[in-house]
Amino acid sequence: MPLLSKKRKALLVLEDGSVFEGRFFAGSGETMGEVVFNTGMTGYQEVITDPSYKGQIVAMTYPLVGNYGINEEDMESAGIHLEGFVVREYQPHPSNWRMTKSLKSFLEEHGKIGIEGIDTRALTRRLRLSGAMKGIIATDSGDKNSLLVKLKGYPGLVGRDLVREVTCSRPYVWENGAVRTDSSFSVRSEKKMRVAVLDCGVKYNILRLLEKNGCEVLVFPASSKASEILGLNPDGVLLSNGPGDPAALPYIVDTARDIIGKVPVFGICLGHQIIGQAIGGYTEKLKFGHHGINQPVKNSDTGRVEITSQNHGFVVVPESVEGKAQKTYHNLNDNTSEGMRMPQAFSVQYHPEAAPGPRDTEYLFEQFVKMMSGKQE
Repeated sequence: MPLLSKKRKALLVLEDGSVFEGRFFAGSGETMGEVVFNTGMTGYQEVITDPSYKGQIVAMTYPLVGNYGINEEDMESAGIHLEGFVVREYQPHPSNWRMTKSLKSFLEEHGKIGIEGIDTRALTRRLRLSGAMKGIIATDSGDKNSLLVKLKGYPGLVGRDLVREVTCSRPYVWENGAVRTDSSFSVRSEKKMRVAVLDCGVKYNILRLLEKNGCEVLVFPASSKASEILGLNPDGVLLSNGPGDPAALPYIVDTARDIIGKVPVFGICLGHQIIGQAIGGYTEKLKFGHHGINQPVKNSDTGRVEITSQNHGFVVVPESVEGKAQKTYHNLNDNTSEGMRMPQAFSVQYHPEAAPGPRDTEYLFEQFVKMMSGKQE
């Protein structure tokens, strides 16, 4: 029997009533989330394990997905955080020397639905024209109207604190490329810069690059207070990426406000938005966000254009931080703010740790180390 005949029908229904028919290749049942598209031609493993995608259904614009399977080295967290995965064509026979399992088995291990056969070009066009929308994937119902009723009860992302769902439950040390919960924070390496990472949904490659740059890395839950973090005498604090609406995180903003000015601070993606609010600014939601590995940003200091990896649906409104921070980068596609700097603190909206994506901006980790060592403001 041909393989395709074993695959059952699945529907993706958007809140505007649009219906996309496909087949499910992993999992079954129903799932809801904000539907967004990712323009990366590779890196699906990093996408599905990025905690920043919590609450979202991700559609890949590249048509063939799954061909190199899943491996242990490219994990960006301990699991899968998106709500559903949409592709044009799933490759059921992956081949790669590093792979340990298929995309299908990985999704099913974590109870996630994967669907294929969707016209992802039409879906992407719909989202670009109308903006990111709430959506529902169903493998056991063909009734569009009943699915729309369920979708109306879904709260979406605006106003939701999703960080609490992805942050670590207790502090840990990142050591030799792995989580160490048995290590003590009290024993300090005098030869290394001690960095405290506030885990709002941190990607592992941020931790890898901090360690690669000679840092001792301590990771704290997002609910940690400034006094708890500063009490361990870090040389600097990194505010990580994460999911959801940054305006729904006043407790993290308060922590950041209490830290800024006391030690060097580096903010990435959501961390950038947290810093923006901590200095008196505010954020707004983008129409369909930036999700991919080919976003051009311009460095205001050098005039150099750098290609970046991005995953965010909200941005800091630059006028709201005018006079409080210096603008350092802007996006060449839509001119949105991509970075800012102030004394002993800087942040970027994009992902300098890549994974996946170009490594044009990895130098920012070296810049952070120099700032902590007092060699750069």
